[in-house]
Order: sequence, then C-alpha cells, then structure tokens
Amino acid sequence: MSINVLRFTTAGNVDDGKSTLIGRLLVETEGAFEDQIEGARRENERRGGKGIDFSLLTDGLKAEREQGITIDVAYRYFATPKRKFIIADAPGHEQYTRNLVTSASTSDLAVILVDARNGMVTQSRRHAFIAYLLGIRHFIVAINKMDLVEFKREAYDAIRMDFIDFIERLGGADVYCIPISALEGDLVTEPSPRMSWYNGPKLLELLESIEVDDHQSERPFRFPVQLVSRPPGQEFADFRGYMGRVASGSVRVGDAVVVLPSGARTTVTGIVTQDGRLDEAFSRQSVTLLLADDLDISRGDLISSETSLPAARTEFKATLCWMNERKLRLNHRYVLRHTTKSVRCIINEIDYRLDVNTLDRESPVTELQTNDIGQVRIKTLQPIVCDPYDANRQTGGFILLDETNDTVAAGMIQG
Repeated sequence: MSINVLRFTTAGNVDDGKSTLIGRLLVETEGAFEDQIEGARRENERRGGKGIDFSLLTDGLKAEREQGITIDVAYRYFATPKRKFIIADAPGHEQYTRNLVTSASTSDLAVILVDARNGMVTQSRRHAFIAYLLGIRHFIVAINKMDLVEFKREAYDAIRMDFIDFIERLGGADVYCIPISALEGDLVTEPSPRMSWYNGPKLLELLESIEVDDHQSERPFRFPVQLVSRPPGQEFADFRGYMGRVASGSVRVGDAVVVLPSGARTTVTGIVTQDGRLDEAFSRQSVTLLLADDLDISRGDLISSETSLPAARTEFKATLCWMNERKLRLNHRYVLRHTTKSVRCIINEIDYRLDVNTLDRESPVTELQTNDIGQVRIKTLQPIVCDPYDANRQTGGFILLDETNDTVAAGMIQG
C-alpha cells in the first residue's frame, strides 16, 4: 500500500546544508508562517547578512542559532497538492549522532546531504549506515553547494558513484541522486539553467512522486499493551479494556488473538477510540481493545494475531548503536526498554565492531564507545516478546538505559 504522508529524515555531516534545505522547502511550499520568515530575515540582517537565512527557520534552540548547527531533532511539516510531509532534521555534528537514531527509526526515506566540495566523509557514511541499519531502503542523495564547485558535473558524478557503491556493499536500496544548491534554490523546487546537464526531477518533484510502501500495515498484527483501562462509574462496571498503539498489521472485531508471553487465546469483541467504536484498527492507530475473556494482562504484554507469532526470548543477538560517553561495560546491568516493557539485562559478549568507512568487522572487541556500532549478545532477566528488526521495526527495536536512566544505546534484534 503506497502512503500519502511521507516521513523522511535529513542527514549528513555538520554544515552540509540540511537546515537550509528544509527552510527553503518550507518557504517555497508555504509551510512557514510570515512572522517566522520575517524573523529569520531580521535575525540574518542583525548578523550582517542580506535576505532570509533559511536555516534559522529550523534551528529553533538558542544554542543552535548561536553555533549555526542543529542540536535537537527538529520536526517540521508541509504539504503540496500531491502529498503531506513530516521532516525530521537530524543533527550533523558527530556529538549528536544519537539523535539520528530517533529520527530515522520512524522515517520511510532518508535525504542524505553531501557537500559537493568534500564528497562522502566519515559522518556521511555513518549517517547512511545508521539509516540503512534502521530499515530505511529509500535514499535521496542531495549533492549540495553545487554553486561552490561551479555546477560541474564531475563533482556530482564522483559523489553519486561513491554513495551507490557504499549502499550496494550494505545490501542495496533505492538510491536517487540530485545536484542542488539549497542556498540559491537550484533544483530544489525550480529548474536550474546552470545545470542543464542534469535531466532528472527536481527535489520536490522526487519527494512527491517516490513510491514508499507502508510495510508496517502489511505485517502481522502486534499490539503492545500500554495500560489496562477500568473507568470509574457504574456504567463502566463491566468495562475492561487494553490501551495501546497498533505497532503493525490490523485487527478486526471478531479476530482471534494470542496474549503473550502467557499464550492465552481469546477474541477481540470491541475496538474503542475517543471518537467512538471501530470495526477495524490499523498500524499507528491508538485504540482500546476489548476481549472476550477476562485474562491476566498488564502493561508490557503483547497481543498478537494467531498466525506468525513473535518469540518470547531471554537471549539474543542485537546490533547496537552506542550513544553515551560512558563506554559499554560487559556484564554490567542495564535496563532494556522494548515496546512498553522494561527488563533488566546484561551484555555478555561483543561479536564485532563495524568500521563505517570500510564496513570491516573488527574483532575481538571488549568495548563500544560513543557512535560505535557493533553486534552483541544480550541476556534479559525476563522474556521479551519480539520479532527480528528486519521483519518488524516496532517489535524488533529497543533502547538501553544505565543506572542513571540515561539512554546509552539503541538496538536492533537479530533473527
């Protein structure tokens, strides 16, 4: 099923022009308010510039504006007559690579910006690799700042071939390359007579037309329970509902389901929302399920379709993106947060660490540091009900927290 709301993340090295590109898209699609545009104009003039600094429309935090970099993940929204868009502007600075994991984990597509003067640098490869690791299989490579290389095709061709080769070594994906100047507007929403050698679509046209399937809706039904609902009042005396968000698939009234990890089987008798009852609920909808039997169900349990059941596991391999300044410590206690459940765990082995430039697997390894990516073996105190990440992003992903409640890593469960 093709989707009409495209969620995409922008990524790339610091100062490669991500915020400027998004700002221009917002202005040229009327996705920014007049007072925001005027504020960006005044702020740029205060700094001695002329016209609009498009990056100021997305760099909202004071620290970001002062440094000229994006620190937080900035979410923005715009629409054209053909499609609606949700953009996550991920930080480019190496210190904030962890924020890309947040933005990429819910995105359908990644726009990787590359400075035409510098080509693919380590952070470009790291961002592309993380996006691929998180299940993104559609990439637009926006080769930016073509105005600074005199719009020469040779610069574009070299980067295009380098990126395609990198993605093919990962396993392949849909890759679309386009030369642009986010600052001057070439090939963002308007054609560029200065790059007449390029005969492909403009960036906005590509975003409007690219086909991205909603795979989560096509996967088996998964429903992590967030809360058991027992409203007060005599009229709700017999009401017992299970609140949550449909992680994948769909469910209809009358469907047979299994509650895990207990394995109890029952039938869906009702689907309730704030707007009334539904006959069917789909991926990404928040609903309350009513079941035929009065079962012992609590937060962290998972309601699944009868077919293609997930596994309840206490030991598994996972790919970790380490995001904390404190190194990973083998056999140290962490908290693993998976869907709506939190369990204690240890990491008892590191199989290898990946070099994002060469894609070589480095082994033996006894630690992971900030921004390292590696495969590890995890043991949990209680079972988690999960799918491999490549089969289901929602039930195959997790985060790790340390004893201070800091998020130290994001992980993807392997099959």
